[in-house]
Amino acid sequence: MVRKGLFPSMSPALRVFPLSRLALGIAVGMGVSGLAHAEVEIVNDEVASAVETEENTIRIVQVASSLEHPWSVAWLPDGRMLVTERPGNLYLIDDDEVTQVGNLPKIDTDEDQLTAPEGGNQGGLLDIAVHPDYEENGWIYFTYSSPGDDDSVMGDEEYGTGTALSRARLSDDGSELVDVEPIYAQVPRTAPGRHYGSRIVFPGDGSVMFSIGDRGIRYPSQDLTDPGGSILRLHEDGGAHEDNPFVNMEPGNLRPEIFSFGHRNNQGLALHPETGVLWATDHGPSGGGDQVYQVEAGNNHGWPQVSFGTEYDTDEFIGIGQEAPGVVPPVHWWDYTVAPSGMAFYTGEEIPGWQGNLFVGSLYAEQLHRLVLNGDSVEHEEILLEEDGVGRIRDVRQGPDGLLYFLTDEEDGGLYRLEPDA
Repeated sequence: MVRKGLFPSMSPALRVFPLSRLALGIAVGMGVSGLAHAEVEIVNDEVASAVETEENTIRIVQVASSLEHPWSVAWLPDGRMLVTERPGNLYLIDDDEVTQVGNLPKIDTDEDQLTAPEGGNQGGLLDIAVHPDYEENGWIYFTYSSPGDDDSVMGDEEYGTGTALSRARLSDDGSELVDVEPIYAQVPRTAPGRHYGSRIVFPGDGSVMFSIGDRGIRYPSQDLTDPGGSILRLHEDGGAHEDNPFVNMEPGNLRPEIFSFGHRNNQGLALHPETGVLWATDHGPSGGGDQVYQVEAGNNHGWPQVSFGTEYDTDEFIGIGQEAPGVVPPVHWWDYTVAPSGMAFYTGEEIPGWQGNLFVGSLYAEQLHRLVLNGDSVEHEEILLEEDGVGRIRDVRQGPDGLLYFLTDEEDGGLYRLEPDA
């Protein structure tokens, strides 16, 4: 297991060893700042059983504990898992062994933006995705908040950050990243430490797509000369895809990497398993307006001119209305604050009643939403985990075992699995 902070001068590769619960107590007594900072542990503990849902009875199993604000989970073809923590840590989980992976690029994690529930930065190490041809090329892609030189920062600010995408391979022993290649870094960088996005998908055509939030300053979402508030499409090794909708479009200075725009803060992206269409979640402002929608090339999703929410300080309605010519409407939206994050289509056989459903994690409401689709529309919604108190759900994924997994974004967060409870 990995003990974070106990031996800070040692390389991550040297911090891989079993740590018992008794040893954890000793570590805390030696001054380690709490459980979440002392150990990442594989526990496989059943935390709830006989949980009734509309389609079946399930149980909730906590797979891993003591993750500090985990953000994303992904699987390698051999079944090992990669988990990111927003404070800038990456872990490789192999059965009951946890290895902290070193040699990450510089990541901004300064506490410059208050965010529920504990404050801190909304940026850090964010999404991670394994290339579909990993067994041939070994590439792992990840997004993070990247600090830049002062001449890359918009306005009079001396310091700013932006969403960045890099790729790398794992060393043979899994202890560090090698062949690290920066693919993209947002420019201009901005000062607010919020609304970075960011999820990654591979459409299967040799491109990679990922989201960047509006960075908390709104207007970039409707500015096609600024990548903020957009979903980007690049070649897998970098560079704008030539089939993007704004390539060579007048007046000639539009960002060629932009695939769609008018987004606020997409923290959930998933490809429909049958149609291949990209679906996304988007954070609304205060008073509701969180959305789920389909994304196609050139789409304008309206933010901030079209909105379903209000100003935080005044409760005044934002924008010109809930619809406008040329703006693609959402498939589904909530009239209360959900704060949607990770999402996944369920295609597994372990829980047949969920096949084809879309699952969306909720940060603010601490729920898991099951959306039953009828073509391009949502015909039914079931709220799961509402009374189980697992916490803020940051990521939702289907594992290779056909079960649904999720991460909780807490100082003492965890990785959980939903199983049928016969």
